[in-house]
Amino acid sequence: MANEKEKLITDEVSEEIVAVAERIARTDGVKNITVRRILKEMSVTNRVFYNRYHNINEVLEIIYRKAVIRMRESLQSQYDMRTQFYDYVMDVAVKVLVKTYEVKSAFSQYMFEFDSSTDSNRIWWTDSIKKIIEVAKETGQLIDVDSDMLSYTIWCFFRGYNADAVKRKLSVEEAVSRFKFGLHCLFYGLSTNK
Repeated sequence: MANEKEKLITDEVSEEIVAVAERIARTDGVKNITVRRILKEMSVTNRVFYNRYHNINEVLEIIYRKAVIRMRESLQSQYDMRTQFYDYVMDVAVKVLVKTYEVKSAFSQYMFEFDSSTDSNRIWWTDSIKKIIEVAKETGQLIDVDSDMLSYTIWCFFRGYNADAVKRKLSVEEAVSRFKFGLHCLFYGLSTNK
């Protein structure tokens, strides 16, 4: 195994290791990603892996970070005043749900544990949600509420709902239907247009 003080190699093989691990996660789940399995599928030696990574958790963290970027891309669209705010929020929320549901179905336990141990992910999401809340308040579409508290509440709603839907193995269609119902109830209670 490579000494931790030694510089690790970053090359196409490093990327291939990650790609093989991602494929294993999608087909067989994260719990089946092992160094041994990656080596076997790539027909390479331990040295190939350990010259590039200290352990399997480094590979899992790369996969997780790539998944987070894909999930965050779902929230990148800006609200344009031509769309009803409720329709915009519902559309964005469903896109995020579907993307996170797909990713978490493959990586659920690892991602849930990793999400819980990092503040950076929570902060990114709550800050992004807060921006949307502020627009809704400024345009008179949402009652005057504490934006920090509401963004945290919505983040917890998304995470909790998603974790439950993944754990119970709901179909994407059923997950979206139930999610839209819950989100509608939440936003109806906050709406100024009742």
